[in-house]
Amino acid sequence: MIKTLTLGTRASALALAQTELTRSALSAVFPELEIRLETFVTQGDKKLDLNLLQRSPGGGKGLFTRELEEALLDRRIDLAVHSLKDLPGHMPEGLELSAVLERAASGDLLVSKHPGGLDGLPRGARVGTSSIRRARQLVWLRPDIEVAEWRGNVQTRLRKLGQQDAFDAIVLAQAGLNRLGFETASGRMSFEQWTFHAASLEAQMYPAIGQGVVALQSEIARPEVRSLLQNISHQPTWLAVRAERELQRRLSGDCTLPVGVRTRQEGGRMFMNAVLFSEDSSDPVHGSAEGEHPESVAAEVAAQLGAP
Repeated sequence: MIKTLTLGTRASALALAQTELTRSALSAVFPELEIRLETFVTQGDKKLDLNLLQRSPGGGKGLFTRELEEALLDRRIDLAVHSLKDLPGHMPEGLELSAVLERAASGDLLVSKHPGGLDGLPRGARVGTSSIRRARQLVWLRPDIEVAEWRGNVQTRLRKLGQQDAFDAIVLAQAGLNRLGFETASGRMSFEQWTFHAASLEAQMYPAIGQGVVALQSEIARPEVRSLLQNISHQPTWLAVRAERELQRRLSGDCTLPVGVRTRQEGGRMFMNAVLFSEDSSDPVHGSAEGEHPESVAAEVAAQLGAP
């Protein structure tokens, strides 16, 4: 029986909030377990000048995960806590996705200086994001707006939006804002001296693969850790993750792949809808499938999106 467990995480406020969710879930099941915390600064946290909207041959693979994964393989930590959407499709040899917490809201929010959501943005508005998926969808939905690189943690992004007159809005994940304690249901959102309009984009934009999911990664050679983590894994979320990660694998994608996906389960069947954007401004390719087995559903959608 494991008596002490060391959790590894990025040092951002959101990462720490997700790690606290993990710690609380573990403590509820294993009250005698001693839980320690180790924080890391990843390359993605350091390289704030890196433009993630410009895809490179290496993409964003491991940008926010590599330091934690190295610590797992060196056994400086027992498990790594990630936002699942940051995990590359192919993990380093020796590591596995062992468990997931229950999925939070998976949609995006437009945090804007203007009311009315995406339709309320003035012509020629500037919107900030560091996500290729979000950027391609924004331009597809509103060809008249300008999308520009926008890096930093949630608080930094909100502060920059308030300070910079040149930008009209940014796009953030609803799950992250909620986990940080921001109230968005009213359609307005306060941060420091600013008040912004917050509009859901769930009906207009497809979320990222794994968006809203806290992922727990461990070493394959440590089945005792996997066994412990599976006590807090949320099975419906796990099934959805299996499907979405299989889609990512078949598309040979990392977290910079401009693909969006919606997955739901009903009556023992899985339903998946996905959209893949090209490098230019042409219309995206759509795919949809349903079935009982996550990987089979993902394989059918991937084929429709052009995967070999």
